Amino acid sequence: MDLRQLRYFVTVAEELHFRRAAERLHISQPSLSQQIRGLENQMGVRLFNRTKRRVQLTQAGRRFLEEARRTLAQAERAVRIAQQTSRGEIGLLSIGFVPAADYTVFPKLLPAFRRLHPGVQLVLRTISSMAQVEALRDGRIDVGFLRVPVDDKALAVESILREPLVVALPLAHPLSAIREVPLRALANERYIFFPREMAPSFYDLVVSSCHEAGFSLNVTHEAEHFQTMLGLIASGLGVALVPKSVSNLGRRGVRFRPLLPPVPHVELAMAYRRDDDSDLLRAFLSTVKDVLLADRYLVLNGPPMAAG
Repeated sequence: MDLRQLRYFVTVAEELHFRRAAERLHISQPSLSQQIRGLENQMGVRLFNRTKRRVQLTQAGRRFLEEARRTLAQAERAVRIAQQTSRGEIGLLSIGFVPAADYTVFPKLLPAFRRLHPGVQLVLRTISSMAQVEALRDGRIDVGFLRVPVDDKALAVESILREPLVVALPLAHPLSAIREVPLRALANERYIFFPREMAPSFYDLVVSSCHEAGFSLNVTHEAEHFQTMLGLIASGLGVALVPKSVSNLGRRGVRFRPLLPPVPHVELAMAYRRDDDSDLLRAFLSTVKDVLLADRYLVLNGPPMAAG
């Protein structure tokens, strides 16, 4: 028994007329009659009572019709799901990200992807860059948004956002009146920073930039999130260097000032396994390319800084 025979049977059951059923199926009436007889012989069950005047379903035929329709519907659903999966329209995609992605690239990227692929379930996990590399290797996430550099040949890494560092200052701080703050001006300031294990590449960039400017940071407070860091700055407890996009978080009591060149830049990148050939991942990467990588301003400069 195959699906074709089931379709033939259902059509005859609906028409209760072999000629009309054959016309619907675009086959000859003798061929259709032969297929139905073959089906009955395989099953050892009479499905139709036939006379010269009429065709009727037997009791067994009526019950078989219900199951045949369910089987055909399930087969069509299976084909549809396979086709949608092949096009990246359904499935589950696990995404790891550092907090910076949440207020830079995600507001533009995720709504665009959901519009194109409403049947895809996105699982979003906030994890550090180092943890993302391990999660990608282990297959616990499919794609990550992390800070570079990333040294793993098994991963493809594409830059998404490159942005300068700016100085975050308490509103009444003397340096807030300067148009462009020299990095050296932070030498004697109380500094608020991340623990290095939270963001090692960002941490090392800031420390090395300060060393090149001739001083070491006086770290007096640590915070694990930019929002917490800005809260401490607003309270007058210190200053910090942050990516330009952080200025758009809109924290009261904090003023952001550009640095005097040369200005250190940070990069946010997207990483995924090179050997991952899933259609869903390809669909996501295509959306990233269309929505983000096509925007050269975003890659080169980052989003505009909030006024203040």
